[in-house]
Amino acid sequence: MSQLFTPYDLAGLTLPNRAVMAPMTRSRATAGVPDAHTALYYAQRASAGLIITEGAPVSQEGNGYLYTPGIWTGEQEAGWAKVTQAVHDRGGRIFVQLWHVGRVSHVSLQPGGAAPVSASAQRGEGAFSFAMDPDGQPGQQPASTPRALDTEEVARVTADFVAAARRAIRAGFDGVEIHGANSYLFEQFLNANSNQRTDRYGGSIENRLRFLLETIDAVAAEISMDRTGVRISPFGRLSGMQGYDGEAETWLAVAEALEARRPAYVHLSDQLTIGGEAMPAGFPSQFCKTFTGTLIAAGGFTRETAEQALKDGALDLIAFGKPFIANPDLVERMQNGWPVNTPSREAFYGGAGAAGYTDFPTWDEEKGKTDD
Repeated sequence: MSQLFTPYDLAGLTLPNRAVMAPMTRSRATAGVPDAHTALYYAQRASAGLIITEGAPVSQEGNGYLYTPGIWTGEQEAGWAKVTQAVHDRGGRIFVQLWHVGRVSHVSLQPGGAAPVSASAQRGEGAFSFAMDPDGQPGQQPASTPRALDTEEVARVTADFVAAARRAIRAGFDGVEIHGANSYLFEQFLNANSNQRTDRYGGSIENRLRFLLETIDAVAAEISMDRTGVRISPFGRLSGMQGYDGEAETWLAVAEALEARRPAYVHLSDQLTIGGEAMPAGFPSQFCKTFTGTLIAAGGFTRETAEQALKDGALDLIAFGKPFIANPDLVERMQNGWPVNTPSREAFYGGAGAAGYTDFPTWDEEKGKTDD
């Protein structure tokens, strides 16, 4: 019997199925504000059990990519309110991913052209930001060398996440996901190579976890732990992240801390499908034994592998990313055995208007054209 299409109780929020739309940066909001195309894009995919939006920067400082819709201004909040209304009108559920890229940014995106911030003043080798070149043209730019956040500044960044979570709930989101994965700011603090601090946020595992846990607690105090999810990518190697002694112990300590807090869910990102390395064999099962709450994973799942993971009991929800780009009705396609389209890479990032964004047909629309 299929489990993928059965309902799931997510901390009191009933999901109609266990297929989650994973967060995917699309770089389509040319003014940094969700617009009518954004609302339509997510509404078209409302049959997912849960939508997790693309990363929404919590501040200008937290932005590392042009044309991403933020959530730090009233105009952005109003834009997201139209998105949530459109999704809810179609019976969907939607969380927003709260994002601070840390050092994976460029001075052209920062307030006053300042250096990006990070755990330490250490540039991520091979890290790129989608920013302006010296001639004012958009494109991939090597990430700028960051400065280390002062000890007292860390609380300011946590406050930015709290303010963004407050805006998210006012905008009608069902919850938020704190982005602690894929080489961004929280992971820069967690990783003992990128974190060379000697204050209360560096050195020991406990200290390196402090920033993430303080932020989770502060956001949950504002909107409740039942509406707070967390995304992490254990053993992440994107944007210059490197291995370090005690890496497994660090991530299991994260699992223990999350088990004590019981957020709405923990979302594991396996980076193999996005150009990184897979988690070591056996680690996911260790993590599952330590964190026993709702667990989502993303990492190139098909319907068949998703069903097997649910059957094995390791996961509660399965996140699908790229298949949702070209298949707004992905859930219906999987459930009915209809063909699933493969998006071209050119459609992944950037662009304007509907092309490569909201113009992908449902199966009924495809079939109708064929019948004609």
